[in-house]
Amino acid sequence: MPLSEYEQRVLEQMERQLTSDDPRLANTLTSRGRRSVSRYVLGAAGVAVGLLLLIFGVVASRAWLGVLGFIVMFAAVTYAVARPRATGPAGVVRPDGRVTRSPKPQAKKSRSAGFMNRLEERWQKRRDSDR
Repeated sequence: MPLSEYEQRVLEQMERQLTSDDPRLANTLTSRGRRSVSRYVLGAAGVAVGLLLLIFGVVASRAWLGVLGFIVMFAAVTYAVARPRATGPAGVVRPDGRVTRSPKPQAKKSRSAGFMNRLEERWQKRRDSDR
């Protein structure tokens, strides 16, 4: 059932309000990052193989096989629940509420430099506010 014109206007107004209040959250919500079912299937298969290795290791009194089974299970679960590598946001939410494709990514700056700059800025703000 399609939305009425009034509902569409209200929804667009809410989207614009969200974008103006928290643009970072709006970009996160519009970005692609869904996990595919195949990640879960491969993870479950890895857990099953790891569990079998663990059981055979215990039955055969081979500690190394049990440890290998545990490592395989751990790796499979980690693979299944880990976030897929992001290729960048699918789009950018503009102040007027429109979502547009993001430009091609430019050369990335060092994340630690940005992190350190933010920490220094916060420190300066705290020092200035205490005076």
